[in-house]
Amino acid sequence: MIRKILRNDRHGKIFLSLLLFLSVYVSVANLLIPPGHLLHVSTFTVTLLGKYLTYALLALAVDLVWGYLGILSLGHGAFFALGGYVMGMYLMRQIGDRGVYGNPLLPDFMVFLNWESLPWFWLGLDQFWFAAIMILLVPGALAFVFGWFAFRSRVTGVYLSIMTQAMTYALMLAFFRNEMGFGGNNGLTDFKDLLGFSLQSDSVRVGLFICSALALALGYFSCRYIVNSKLGRVSVAVRDSEDRVRFLGYRVNHFKLWVFTFSAVIAGIAGALYVPQVGIINPSEFSPINSIEIVIWVAVGGRATLLGAVLGALIVNYAKTYFTGAFPEVWLFALGGLFITVTIFAPRGILGLFQQGSNRTPPTEVKTA
Repeated sequence: MIRKILRNDRHGKIFLSLLLFLSVYVSVANLLIPPGHLLHVSTFTVTLLGKYLTYALLALAVDLVWGYLGILSLGHGAFFALGGYVMGMYLMRQIGDRGVYGNPLLPDFMVFLNWESLPWFWLGLDQFWFAAIMILLVPGALAFVFGWFAFRSRVTGVYLSIMTQAMTYALMLAFFRNEMGFGGNNGLTDFKDLLGFSLQSDSVRVGLFICSALALALGYFSCRYIVNSKLGRVSVAVRDSEDRVRFLGYRVNHFKLWVFTFSAVIAGIAGALYVPQVGIINPSEFSPINSIEIVIWVAVGGRATLLGAVLGALIVNYAKTYFTGAFPEVWLFALGGLFITVTIFAPRGILGLFQQGSNRTPPTEVKTA
């Protein structure tokens, strides 16, 4: 199956090989090579790389709906944040009586706000298996309901993009409210354990990094499988001419709804892996600016390539880490300049430049008499 999916995907094979090498090297360099050695990788670097991989998985989800379905979603940050909140709620339930107020039943912020009982939507999240189901179900259900009404009403183009952005903004305003039961503007933080293991230990950090790499690989496999299938071919046809596909008898709404929901589930998984590595989740993750930034990652790397989305997320976020430390005043200008430069000189993204160079045929020799 894997060989069939990657049969004509040379760049994908290279990417997965590099991802496997990175996972093995980082794990060995952090756990077995002592600090101070030239080849040692610090735990901070492991966490940073793990965060980059979750961003890459999120970009992959956006490229699936934008690059191959033609839906410019400005709301995938909401699905990412919802998956993160579910994981954060599970981690808060693991604190138990080690919280500030020593209440094993309620999270600390609920005790501070004089809540008397645990809200119904927190029930069951002390079990990892239930939290894992909710990580898939909550973003997927929101995407399904939203897509059902939007696609059924045949909302397309910029209007659909505005609706996804409005959904994200509405969720951000809701989660900022203390009475919602999600920690208000402070969000959820001060996590301690995951499956009984301390989140501060090096081995758990490496484990989260490996899980992020594995999720990215599985996400790439699943998206590549969809793109190469009949569903992917119909999706591209919908992107290029939705009316013609509808005229041929396809139920376009069903295709769009399935791909959109699946993409939201991938984004939710990315958010769930992101939270235990950064140690916090708050309503700012719902910010529409974050969703716009994800689109920039995909555009910079190369739309409708999958691998380009991963590349764009890694490049832009590494540049963000560097410039916010070295030149914090000019980071936003650098991001805007990068986006404008790529749009003008490389409309197919960075990966498109490499593909164009590799597909260029050498000039034929002209024989003269």
